[in-house]
Amino acid sequence: MPDFAYIARNFEGQKVTGTLFAQSEREAVANLSTQQLFPLEVTQQKTASQKSAFTRRVSGQTMAVTYSQLASLLRSGVPLLRSLGVLRDQSSHVVLKEVLDDVYRRVEEGTTLGEAMSRYPRVFSELAINMVKAGGEGGFLEEALDRVATFTEQYEDLKSRTTGALAYPIFLTVVGTTVVGVLIVFFVPKFASIFDSLRERGELPVMTDWLLWFSGSVREYGWILLVAAAFAFFFAKTRLATEAGRRTADRWKLKIPLLGSIFQNLAVARFCRVLGTMLRNGVPILKSLEVSRDAAGNRVLSEAIAAASENISSGQTLAAPLASSGYFPKTVVEMISVAEESNTLDKVLVEIADGLERRTERRLELAVRLIEPILLLNLAGVVLFVVMALLLPVIKMSATV
Repeated sequence: MPDFAYIARNFEGQKVTGTLFAQSEREAVANLSTQQLFPLEVTQQKTASQKSAFTRRVSGQTMAVTYSQLASLLRSGVPLLRSLGVLRDQSSHVVLKEVLDDVYRRVEEGTTLGEAMSRYPRVFSELAINMVKAGGEGGFLEEALDRVATFTEQYEDLKSRTTGALAYPIFLTVVGTTVVGVLIVFFVPKFASIFDSLRERGELPVMTDWLLWFSGSVREYGWILLVAAAFAFFFAKTRLATEAGRRTADRWKLKIPLLGSIFQNLAVARFCRVLGTMLRNGVPILKSLEVSRDAAGNRVLSEAIAAASENISSGQTLAAPLASSGYFPKTVVEMISVAEESNTLDKVLVEIADGLERRTERRLELAVRLIEPILLLNLAGVVLFVVMALLLPVIKMSATV
C-alpha cells in the first residue's frame, strides 16, 4: 500500500501531521475521518527506503543469505513479524535495513509479505516475489524462501563464472575494436592519395576501394552514427519500461541463437518447480497455475500457461495446451502427460525442473566456452581484411615497378 503524508486538524483545532498506509487517497481521507481528524492536505510519498531501493541494489549473495535466514527463523517457530524484526536489527547493509524496516511495518499493518516485497523490485527479484506469494498462499513459505535462496545462490555462482569466462573475450573485443577503429579512422586515409593512380587506371582492388570508402564515411558521418546509437539506446530503454516492450523482449529472448533455448529451459524449469511445489502442498491446480505462471519470468510463456489454465477449467488436461503453445519441450510435455494419467504430477514436475536445470547449466557453460573462439575469429577476420586491403595495392604497385 502507498504511503500518504497528511496535514489535518483535530477537534481542538490543533494541526496534526503524520503518515499512514492506504490503497488510495480517498481511503486515506476516510481513515483520517475515522480517527476524528479533518484532513487539510493528503499527498502520496515515497519512504526513505523506497528512494534508496530505487537508486541502489543489494547484492545477490546478501539477498540469498537473507532469504535463508528468514526461512530458518520461520522453521524454528519464530513468528513472521518477529523474524523480520530480527533480520532488520541484525542487517549491516544500509539499504537492506531500510527496506526490511518498511516491509516489517507493512506486514504489521496487515499486508502480506509478498505484497510488501513487491514494492522494491530493485531489491527483491521477480522470482523471489512470486515464490514468496506462492508460499504464503500455499502454506509453504519456509520451503519457498529456501528455494529462493538456492536459486539466488546458483544464479550468482553462474553469473560469476560466466563473467570470469567472458572477461578475456570482452577484453580482446574492446582492444581489438579500438585498434581497428584507429586504423580505419586515422591510418587508412593516409593511403588514399597513394592509391589514386591505381584507381585512375581501374586497377584498385575492390576490397581496398570499399575500405577507403568506409573509412571516409566513418570520418565524415561518424557523429551521426553515434547520435543514432544513443537514440536507439534511449528508445529501447523507454520501450522496455512498458508491458508491451517487455513482452516483445521476452519473445525475442527465446529466439536468440544458442542462448534462446537456455532462457526457455530455465523459464520452464522455474514454472515446473513452483507448480509442483504448490500442488504437493495441496493448492488447487488452477490457483497453482495462476501463481506459477508469473514465476516463469517470461511473459510469452506466462500467456501460454494462462491459456492452459482456461482449458483445464473446461475439463481438459494440462499437457495438450502446453504442447500446442510450442514453447515447452516435447519431452517435458510427454512427462507431464504421463504424470497426469498416473496422478503423480506434483512429483514429476519437480523432477522435470531438476533435470532441466542440470542440462541447461551444462549447455550454458558450453555456450560461454564457444563465445571466446567465435570472438577471436571475428576479430582476426576484420584485422585480416584491413591488412589485405592495404597490402594488395602495395604488392600490385611493386610488381608494376
